[in-house]
Amino acid sequence: MANSGKILAALLVGAAAGAALGLLFAPDKGSETRKKMAGKASELTDEIKERYNKSKEAVNDLKERMAGKTEEVKNSTHTRSN
Repeated sequence: MANSGKILAALLVGAAAGAALGLLFAPDKGSETRKKMAGKASELTDEIKERYNKSKEAVNDLKERMAGKTEEVKNSTHTRSN
């Protein structure tokens, strides 16, 4: 899971760098380029937040399932020992 997180982060950084370079080399006025860069940065920030929240939810769901399984194992062990 850690590797996929690193890969995703590298992909997002690469995409942001590519977008920034594309905008910097575009034949627009400086003010237009800055507006575009601000818009792209905002989009990227929103996407990162969304992915973070989804990942956080997935971790919390997994945590709850593991707690439930742990309780099941405790109960089945307790029942067998009685």
